[in-house]
Amino acid sequence: MEFLYIEKAPFAEDFIKLVESTGWQGIVSKELSKLRESLINSWYLISVYDGKDLIGSGRIISDGILHALICDLIVLPEYHGRGVGTEILKRLLNKCKAHDIVMVQLFAAKDKFNYYKKFGFEERPFDAPGMRWIHKDMI
Repeated sequence: MEFLYIEKAPFAEDFIKLVESTGWQGIVSKELSKLRESLINSWYLISVYDGKDLIGSGRIISDGILHALICDLIVLPEYHGRGVGTEILKRLLNKCKAHDIVMVQLFAAKDKFNYYKKFGFEERPFDAPGMRWIHKDMI
């Protein structure tokens, strides 16, 4: 069976089901209207459907010139190993390539590094790690 790949934000209710399948924390607690807004504000987004069911998604946050962050690349577990995630990632990377974006980055689960390396990603050097802001009460 063929899956339908479209460049359109999914309904927030459907996206929540994808996120819940990952066990990620924080996203699910957002209001649906805020979640929908975040999806719509993506620079580029792919939603994948099996019939009417959302089975995967991936998106890019970008300035369209220098920086792009691939995020929320999710495929329902029962669809793993069927090429859905690979096709999403290829489409996301091709969009960045078409715009000649200099820095394309992503966050990956520790067991996914080798998967992303197949697409040309490398881990940041130990002496130049990325950082994230978690202590928002410090300012």
